[in-house]
Amino acid sequence: MKQVGKGAGLMVALAAAGLVLAACGGSVNEATSSSAAPESSAAPEASSSAPAPDNTACGEWGVAMHAWVGYTASAQVLSDVAREKLGCTIDQITLDEAGVTYDAMEAGSVDVIIEDWGGGRWQEWVDRGAIVEVGLNGNVGLIGMFVPQWMCDENPDITDGTKLNEYADLFQTPESGDKGAWYEGPPGYTTIGEKIIEAYDLNYKIINTGSEAALIEAFTKGTEDKTPVLGYFYEPQNFLAKVPLCRINFPANDWTDAAKASGLTDYPETPLVKLATLALMDSGSPFATLLQNFEWTNEDQNQVALDIESGMTPEEAAQKWIDANPDKVTAWLEGTGAS
Repeated sequence: MKQVGKGAGLMVALAAAGLVLAACGGSVNEATSSSAAPESSAAPEASSSAPAPDNTACGEWGVAMHAWVGYTASAQVLSDVAREKLGCTIDQITLDEAGVTYDAMEAGSVDVIIEDWGGGRWQEWVDRGAIVEVGLNGNVGLIGMFVPQWMCDENPDITDGTKLNEYADLFQTPESGDKGAWYEGPPGYTTIGEKIIEAYDLNYKIINTGSEAALIEAFTKGTEDKTPVLGYFYEPQNFLAKVPLCRINFPANDWTDAAKASGLTDYPETPLVKLATLALMDSGSPFATLLQNFEWTNEDQNQVALDIESGMTPEEAAQKWIDANPDKVTAWLEGTGAS
């Protein structure tokens, strides 16, 4: 999860709830905010065995690049399919999320946001006819309390958050004393952990981790050493493709404003949204159809993002996924005229 911008996005997504997500950790491939495509996102060379698609039918379009690796994964796969299969000219343009990008879309310098956590924060731009909601991209943002997967395998009931007191002694640390350690998100991540503990009278002590890296380190150690650890986390996040975690569940969510949450119910799910300019969606370009059809899972995104963080370029990671998932790519291309 991205610490500042993503948090701001989810705050609006939950009607200013303030659930500060940092959903996908990591760095984006470098792009510029000029109209030229960055060197790192240049279209792959066409195969000598087949003619390159004619881009006159597709045109030139700008894809916003936001600074977390999960977003990079989605945007790179979309961009490369558009380039390789439809002959589109795709410019990847690095921008801050939310208002800055919406303004750029209204100005005509960028056309697509492939993953927005904002939950309607774009409405004024929609009202002015600059932005169109293009549906969900298949990823679902979800935060909550997690433990290493081995703990759920050995203790199936631990997934019921209302029974956490039965396991509190497993999570005791020198820092938490005779209570279980409840590792929270770092400063800037608004959570309802204290409200949950109070609502269920849980015998746990809040431990502030200080950083996302500290959470990842705790879960990694807990998995490698089979040390019990209970902490705040979120998905989609490419870390989950490397270290499996198990979510602790509380009753289904019934709130949108974290400030008003009782603590009796869980964090809400946030389906992630695709946005585009009206100019693109009214253009008749096959890229508009591809964007409408684009949908993949948290697992898909996590795998590409993990490959990027493991050393592949975004282009290499995207091509690996594209090659391994021809059926999904074919489904995205339905109605575009691509052969």
